[in-house]
Amino acid sequence: FGVMVKPAQIYTEGITQITQADIEYARELGYAIKLLAIGKDDDGGIEARVHPTMIPDRHMLAGVGGAFNAIYIHGEALGATMYSGLGAGEMPSATAVMADILEIARHRMAEGSARTHAFGFPIHLMKGASVKPMDDVVCEYYLRFTAPDKPGVLGAIASVLGRYGLSIASVIQKDRGKTRTVPVIMRTHDAPERSLKRALAEIRKKKIVQSAPAFIRIEEKL
Repeated sequence: FGVMVKPAQIYTEGITQITQADIEYARELGYAIKLLAIGKDDDGGIEARVHPTMIPDRHMLAGVGGAFNAIYIHGEALGATMYSGLGAGEMPSATAVMADILEIARHRMAEGSARTHAFGFPIHLMKGASVKPMDDVVCEYYLRFTAPDKPGVLGAIASVLGRYGLSIASVIQKDRGKTRTVPVIMRTHDAPERSLKRALAEIRKKKIVQSAPAFIRIEEKL
């Protein structure tokens, strides 16, 4: 995008909170969970974030697994393209390291004007980025609650979500009558992350559910 983004400006979140149940529920909803690094130019404000993401199981990135990595780009005129290959292992790692060394050597030998520019932009023309805070990022969300198996709980959750502007697209509730608590899975429509976090905090504070709610961001239109 022609901007300089500092590492501290990039939101990062790992996969430690993802459970096997989340993977199975995602599959049931038609999604795959992938750890994505996402960059978007949103009307001059840059989204720069790394986190587990649910993507449609028909998306090209959904089939990337094992030691493979992929870069998926959506250009304004070009549309969607993807480059995929091994991202781990002895030879792939050695190839990447040697490519970096050769690139550094080529730049040093070019001496200024003939030098190629990283990302296609001369360093002196790159500007600082206005990175959008995660609270302002708008996504759909997958929500997982552990709720008491009694009437009114689902309605109470939905009521709090509604007060913060989150509308529910679908609900999965299983194992009713088998245990004292049941998993409740919801998928929301688009909403700012700030609204989601406030709603989940209130649900937790009111002790509507048994444990801290979990959520995963959904990207339908990469």
